[in-house]
Amino acid sequence: MTDLRALGAALFTATLFSAVLTAVPQAAVAAPADDLPFASAIFRATHNSYSGGARGSITHQLDAGIRFVEYDIWSGEHATVGDYRLGHGSAGDQVDHTGGNPAGDRLRDWLTVVNTWSVAHPSAAPVTVLLDLKDDLTTRTTYANGNLGALNQELTDVFGPRLVRALDTPAALPTIASLRGRVVTVLSGNGTARTGYKRDTGTTPAVALNANGQVVEVHDSGAGVLWYWTGTYGPDGRVTWLRHGRYDTGRNPAVALNNDGTLVEVHQAPTGANLWSRVGRLDNAGEITWSAAAKYDTGILPTVAFTDPAGTEIREIHQSQSNTQNWDWKGTAGPATITWGAHATTPDARFPTTRATAAGRTVTVAAGTLTAATDQAPSARIRFPQLAFVEFQPNESAELKDGARFWAATASNKTFIISGRQAGAATRAWDFDSATQATDPLATYPATNTPDAAWYQSLLTRPDTAS
Repeated sequence: MTDLRALGAALFTATLFSAVLTAVPQAAVAAPADDLPFASAIFRATHNSYSGGARGSITHQLDAGIRFVEYDIWSGEHATVGDYRLGHGSAGDQVDHTGGNPAGDRLRDWLTVVNTWSVAHPSAAPVTVLLDLKDDLTTRTTYANGNLGALNQELTDVFGPRLVRALDTPAALPTIASLRGRVVTVLSGNGTARTGYKRDTGTTPAVALNANGQVVEVHDSGAGVLWYWTGTYGPDGRVTWLRHGRYDTGRNPAVALNNDGTLVEVHQAPTGANLWSRVGRLDNAGEITWSAAAKYDTGILPTVAFTDPAGTEIREIHQSQSNTQNWDWKGTAGPATITWGAHATTPDARFPTTRATAAGRTVTVAAGTLTAATDQAPSARIRFPQLAFVEFQPNESAELKDGARFWAATASNKTFIISGRQAGAATRAWDFDSATQATDPLATYPATNTPDAAWYQSLLTRPDTAS
């Protein structure tokens, strides 16, 4: 009798357990996705996440298990608004403000919604924020009017240590477990802006370095437009580039920098042999405040250097436009102008422009895809720190494809999506609005407009879905 009772109890327990398995979604009883590499997991995702409607608010989406949101952003009003603006066809277009979404369309407010949720849910799978750049941020000529440096700073300000920085991340993205409570950012949209985030190009670069480790690089775009980069020489001997901007037109620029952050720049006019100079002031953030340019002579290939320990006396050496004779000027750099003094021919060579040395440190720059090497670090691209990842899409350049760990295409382009997954990339399929659009393997981010639809919920009930 005892054995029969035991057998009956066992059968009852097995039947009950079977019923539980049938009632509970697969993902709830399967092994967690924690051990999966990031690019092998699947994440619930929305397309144009800010648009509301069937998606709900951003907080609703995150609460419902969405781990990928997309913000379309515009930079054109950054100089006056002080931020990027969300919108589909234009700034403010199709931005939903209900359900706890921000009342405005400034990017910082919408990023903060994600950050606040992430802080409150430290055990959640990483949230990916895709920034679809709707215009070309490389045409924003300064930090103040919204170039890519300003975008980097905003990501740092909002997400802080929760940000998964591309520059710190190995080619094989870490496991889900190691990234819980973190935020990943990806740049999509305007291809020129994405390329400009990965590299800069130019001709006739020149560099200056002071004893404090501050670095200034100037170059011609190749079309007679002059741009600068500023950065710092770090303890590891690498230069971290901080600011980038356009400052004039011309060619063959050269620059000198003293220990107080005063710099002197000289260059040729875009055409002809007029020589121009200007004074700038470099602050600790890497921003330069420029004075007005002033013509001081005629000639070609100007160079300049500070010649006294105090960093006030300067010497400029250039070549005559008519022959190989070099000429020099001596002068004093004031807060906004240069006071020129003696001027004569000289047998001295022009100062080096592509190499600068100070306090035992050296920085050398090269043209083309702009690079910088130091006495301690090998040549590396002059570009903003790679905080965000850069997306690659169909028919784009080999440059955008090179090293891309995030791929994307419309959900109808199944061949590309499968190729991305097979290449080991985290792959997005946007406008994913039918179960028939599923691929094998499934897109990492099946970005739908209807995340609460039964077919989508059913499709994403699988053990490799991270939540």
